[in-house]
Amino acid sequence: MRAIPPALASHLAQGATTLATLWRLTRRDGTRLGFTDHDRDIVIGEETFAAATGFDRSAASASSDFAPGDEDVAGVIDAAALSEEDLLAGRWDGARVDVLLADWTAPENHLPLRTATIGEVTRRDGAFRAELRGPAHALDRIGGRLFGRGCDARFGDARCGIDAASDLYTGDGVVTATAGRAVLSVSALDTYPDGWFTSGELRFLGGPLTGLVAGIDRHETTDGDARVTLWRGLPLAVADGTAVSLVAGCDKRFATCAGRFANAINFRGFPHMPGNDFAFAYARSGGDNDGGVLFE
Repeated sequence: MRAIPPALASHLAQGATTLATLWRLTRRDGTRLGFTDHDRDIVIGEETFAAATGFDRSAASASSDFAPGDEDVAGVIDAAALSEEDLLAGRWDGARVDVLLADWTAPENHLPLRTATIGEVTRRDGAFRAELRGPAHALDRIGGRLFGRGCDARFGDARCGIDAASDLYTGDGVVTATAGRAVLSVSALDTYPDGWFTSGELRFLGGPLTGLVAGIDRHETTDGDARVTLWRGLPLAVADGTAVSLVAGCDKRFATCAGRFANAINFRGFPHMPGNDFAFAYARSGGDNDGGVLFE
């Protein structure tokens, strides 16, 4: 049961109300913006909820069980607030959203309605629509580890143990050429062998895509430059001279961990685990069934 502030409860009891919905958006990098569906900006303390973007929301649903609630929010793409570049670059993906209900004649009388995160975002004709996912959505996934031959650590994390930030595994350069939005040539990386950055990451250090991380499908050296093909095309065109950083890739195989990175002791897979043929084998005479060890 919600605890409604007395002043707001009294206002609601009047029948005719002056209510507005407020949204506080907080990106993962700490950037915070406020919006409202009212026709004028609303100020609470030192925080301003802007009306310029024409925010609006769909009907919201919630339940007392663990089912995730449903709600969408829509607004106008505004370069001064929610820019198209930020939306395309994914900077608002996973952002926290606090939804409040306020009396716009006395904004200090407000009520927190829900907390959510931004899910799927769609854009069309200069506007956007974002799915709001409730806290229960985080429970809708499988946890734990799976036994497999491949390593399940992330390259460079605490379980891996590799210092991915060192010059041996990370190289900085600038974009010298592009072919569409999925192929880039990067200078100053010719000291790294072909394939070193395959399955790695490309991070943008400048330009409109600053902060974006893209997965690398293939890396090769061509005419002294590193030529990388990305798994997915970039949301925006990349200008020559854009600063980027490339991080080495790992294909999660034991041979790569031991041979390329000399890190077999931290391998987080099960490379010697028997395969399906062994698991489904049955007792039979002859062949290798001489009483000896079948697998070691």
